[in-house]
Amino acid sequence: MTDDSPREEILINVTPREIRAALLENGVLQEVYIEREARRGLISNIYKGSVTRVLPGMQAAFIDIGLERTAFLHASDIVGRNESNGGDDDQALPDIRELLREGQEVVVQVLKDPLGNKGARLTTFVTLPSRFLVYLPGGNGVGISARIEDEAERSRLRSLVDGMQSGLQGGVIVRTAADGIDESTLCSDLEFLMKLWNVIQLQCSNAPVKSLVHEDLSLPIRMLRDMVSGDVDRILVDSKDYFAKMQSFTRQFLPEIEPMLELYTRRRPIFDLHGAEDEIRKALDRTITLKSGGYIIFDQTEAMTTIDVNTGAYVGHRNLEDTIYRTNLEAAVAIARQLRLRNLGGIIIIDFIDMEETEHRDRVAQVFQQSMARDHAKHQILPVSPLGLVEMTRKRTRESLQHVLCEDCDYCGGKGFVMKAETVCFEIFREIIRQHRQFTFDEILVLAHQNVIELLLDEDASALAEIEKHIDKRIRLQPESLYLQDQFDVVLV
Repeated sequence: MTDDSPREEILINVTPREIRAALLENGVLQEVYIEREARRGLISNIYKGSVTRVLPGMQAAFIDIGLERTAFLHASDIVGRNESNGGDDDQALPDIRELLREGQEVVVQVLKDPLGNKGARLTTFVTLPSRFLVYLPGGNGVGISARIEDEAERSRLRSLVDGMQSGLQGGVIVRTAADGIDESTLCSDLEFLMKLWNVIQLQCSNAPVKSLVHEDLSLPIRMLRDMVSGDVDRILVDSKDYFAKMQSFTRQFLPEIEPMLELYTRRRPIFDLHGAEDEIRKALDRTITLKSGGYIIFDQTEAMTTIDVNTGAYVGHRNLEDTIYRTNLEAAVAIARQLRLRNLGGIIIIDFIDMEETEHRDRVAQVFQQSMARDHAKHQILPVSPLGLVEMTRKRTRESLQHVLCEDCDYCGGKGFVMKAETVCFEIFREIIRQHRQFTFDEILVLAHQNVIELLLDEDASALAEIEKHIDKRIRLQPESLYLQDQFDVVLV
């Protein structure tokens, strides 16, 4: 860690049936993770599935793992397909019918959550991550994270893991967090992963087809395992139960992290710190305004995301080229942050304002590359195209923030977005708790759209009962026909 490295802070917010985690750098929100009880992410879960259909034309198969939609397994993601050939490209792959047959049982791990109308993406290359290592039962050799740049340290880690790998079947990847870690800690990590794999194998042999064999850790524990680096100052948790769970986990597996854990007990909601709640709402807007007066437009489609930069009200002080250059520099930093915050993935096209001077174009591209350096998602940025566009890809494993929190709007024919009734319910829960902490009242009246009221009376009835018990006050619900789905009022009576 260098002196100019940003200081990080992690916020964990727990409400009934929803957990949110936020990563802040120097007090600025960078990434948000949301996990809801009804829709937990599937990434890294291991299933015992059944092949329902083999598609030779697509070199893929559909696998039933017990979910609403069948999942997708490509030939390139099947263990053993390289044993008869030496390439990874589609042309070198054996026929999918040589690898799978209909009705065959197969152990698979989820690579990507279901996105839109697409089922989950699967692999048979199982990976088991710990704090410092990733064990690959079907792999071989030792890999070192590219983020560990010091060659001496890379050699040290490779030598240590090579020694531990003696007689071990499978491969090992050394994670970024292992930088500077001693041999005994790495050895304990690998022993844990080996025991975990033995347990999973036993469960696979006994589990019925189309069932979950191994579920990944909950969001707060995953944040401890995957997101805590040497730059993290503290981890704030606003739930006593989860604070205790995280303490227990760190004491057992990550003792060096335990001092960073803090139970947040202040009356002010934890996501109000540093304006995190407001930043999440802004990230759902199509347009982001820059401090200079310029603005950025984000258009998210099924095929790609396009980003357009405009000078807006910024007129500069010198000349047009200088105005454009300064706007693009500010936009480059803002876009990098918004890509992480909105969790935009796939193909991304950025249309910076045209610049005449080559030096300016190169500097804007350099600033954008530097701003993306701390992104946890794998990405590739191409040189500026002849049309002046920046083309890039960013790995998409989870749904974007917009897709998690919003749904197609009935009022605008699907051209825009409105908050889901489920999201509004959680907003209402948080507002009730906020009012309870600040004011005295006898009961609460909630005015909202009919869809929201029905959800509160049906699927979220138990959560509403928990809130009532928590505040020890009665909550009355009243539908309002003139309210849009994301409108509501919490009235103190």
